[in-house]
Amino acid sequence: MRMDDDLENLKRDALIVEVKRLRAAIRAHRDATGHDLCWYQPEMWALLPEATQAEIEVPPWAKYMRGCIRYRRSLDEQAPDAAIHDQEFDARSAP
Repeated sequence: MRMDDDLENLKRDALIVEVKRLRAAIRAHRDATGHDLCWYQPEMWALLPEATQAEIEVPPWAKYMRGCIRYRRSLDEQAPDAAIHDQEFDARSAP
């Protein structure tokens, strides 16, 4: 099965439910702030029909970095067999 083939067989009502579910997920991401904000992605948020500017709050650097370390440690616990991506972060290719 190719990606998105499942949509071909959905009836109109099911498609509407799916679109609402996806929009809710994008809105939750857009409205995240503080330590819940992982990436600033206005391009994704622009897919929503309402035009709104995300109002974010950014933690101070030290608190932000402690949150990153906790997140990375949680990945070791939740996905211990994940492949290692051993490359430096390149901001030019960031989302």
